[in-house]
Amino acid sequence: MNTMENLEKQLICPICLEMFTKPVVILPCQHNLCRKCANDVFQASNPYLPTRSGSLTSGGRFRCPSCRHEVVLDRHGVYGLQRNLLVENIIDMFKQESSSSSKPAPERTEEVSPMCDVHKEEKINIYCVTHGVPTCSMCKVFGDHKDCEVAPISSVYQTKKTELSDGITMMVGNNDRMQGIISQLEEACRVVEENGRRQKTLVCEKFDQLYSILEEKKKEMSQKVTVEQEEKVNYIRGLTRKYGDHLEESCKTVEMGIQTMEEPEMALFLQNTKPLLEKIAVASSTAHLDKVERGYENMDHYTVEFKREGMALRGIDFLQDEDDEDDLDEDGEAGAEEGDGTQTVSGGSAVPAASVQPPPPQQINPSPSAAKSPAST
Repeated sequence: MNTMENLEKQLICPICLEMFTKPVVILPCQHNLCRKCANDVFQASNPYLPTRSGSLTSGGRFRCPSCRHEVVLDRHGVYGLQRNLLVENIIDMFKQESSSSSKPAPERTEEVSPMCDVHKEEKINIYCVTHGVPTCSMCKVFGDHKDCEVAPISSVYQTKKTELSDGITMMVGNNDRMQGIISQLEEACRVVEENGRRQKTLVCEKFDQLYSILEEKKKEMSQKVTVEQEEKVNYIRGLTRKYGDHLEESCKTVEMGIQTMEEPEMALFLQNTKPLLEKIAVASSTAHLDKVERGYENMDHYTVEFKREGMALRGIDFLQDEDDEDDLDEDGEAGAEEGDGTQTVSGGSAVPAASVQPPPPQQINPSPSAAKSPAST
């Protein structure tokens, strides 16, 4: 009998606390469950699992109620688990042996029952429904429970056992469902972190593109200033060389004039004076030399102002709802018609391009050819 009792304990489902019912499924951790109980636990652990016409559209998971090992199922659910035919055969043999056995199964009533605290010689054999406590027959007849409603302790025992079993089953299902929700929340957290890293990478890429555009525009604007700078410097240096050559000729003429002044012979002096006076007249005239007019060296016409662009850059943000995106698109199209360039950033804000075209030059002669003017004599 002890062997049969031990065998019966091994054939008890940990969910329903009853003997396994066919078919019995075997989990990857080698523990067994009734298929119905396994399906209940699976459904409780995956409350948000999508279904279609009563069938699963994707796999799920739950934890073994015996060892808490995580069981991963495919789209077939618990019907994809293997049946434990060995346990089913043992159950059939156990039921046959129990029904054919001549020895009655020991009843739990034969065990030593607790005695009443008030009537020491009376066993507790009834249940007071009014106060919700077990008591004895003497307490019902003469004691504190004589006016109370009572019931046979065996019937209350079966009722309470069923309630407790149902409560345990419900708690196991709730625990598995909570574990499933925790797993889903952990997975959602991981996905959020991954999506956050990906979006930060995209934002950085968009800002790098914006930096590249600014660097290219800076190089282009600097090149414009450099070209005009070199043009003006080369022109002024050319004039410097011309004025230097003219000065050198004038100095030579002065030396020739001083030497002629020292000539004592009047006839020879007069012969040399006429060509010398002509050279002096030519050297004294600068009409053939260009002059740099006032303000020619000024470069203030390349001044830029990025106040509006700075405000636009500070207003960069992520895209809003679809309605806001439509408004932004309309504003962008209107700006394009007016000639204002925009640079779209990953954040979704439209950034007006910098007005880098310089205003009309403030100088009189912006080029060397136009800067030339006849020199006054």
